[in-house]
Amino acid sequence: MSFVITPPPQVSLPVIGRGERFPVRRVICVGRNYVEHAKEMGFTGREPPFFFFKPADAIVPVPAGETATIAYPSLTKDLHHEIELVAAIGTGGKNIKAADARKHIWGYAVGLDMTRRDLQGEMKKQGRPWEIGKSFEQSAPCGPVTPAAQAGDIEKAEIFLQVNGKDRQRSDVSKLIWNLGEIIEHLSTAWELAPGDLIFTGTPEGVAAVVQGDTLVGSVGGLTELRVRIA
Repeated sequence: MSFVITPPPQVSLPVIGRGERFPVRRVICVGRNYVEHAKEMGFTGREPPFFFFKPADAIVPVPAGETATIAYPSLTKDLHHEIELVAAIGTGGKNIKAADARKHIWGYAVGLDMTRRDLQGEMKKQGRPWEIGKSFEQSAPCGPVTPAAQAGDIEKAEIFLQVNGKDRQRSDVSKLIWNLGEIIEHLSTAWELAPGDLIFTGTPEGVAAVVQGDTLVGSVGGLTELRVRIA
């Protein structure tokens, strides 16, 4: 097969203990999925889950033991961090039941949903889509994928983010409003999941701004930590 332009390279993530890489198809994010974060954003309770997407080029692969550098993006003066557990889909499907969801997860990683909060807020006021606040280049740094069998009891794992060595976010994956099974059940009724999809499962409370020169270190218990510097 030939193309009129050079196709973009396949976005992929390193895999712990493997030479092969995990190919990324698309990035799906769950909004406001921890109670305390929902409250700090002005919402309460167990709202129906909602989702937004990022392009594959939002992914910045970060190998184990390395610190990735991302650029402070244009147009914003209020860039926020959001640490998240990422589920990597290995087997696709539609109308997946929550009880069967684990069978579709190939592995897990630590990710950051970087957000141009001022732009997102302005779009909310105008009732417009959030893409300019969420879906930009380098907005989803992601660490290596750990195969599910090696990840331990991920749904009870601690999740935290430090900025320049100081705690910003610290919680537990068990505090998700919608757990992994429920997320996949809801998602797969609206879209057919496919191998290579990454699901960013939501962030706990403590989101705040970062500036150039900051170093972010995030972790989910049992997974390889994620290290990112803002250039």
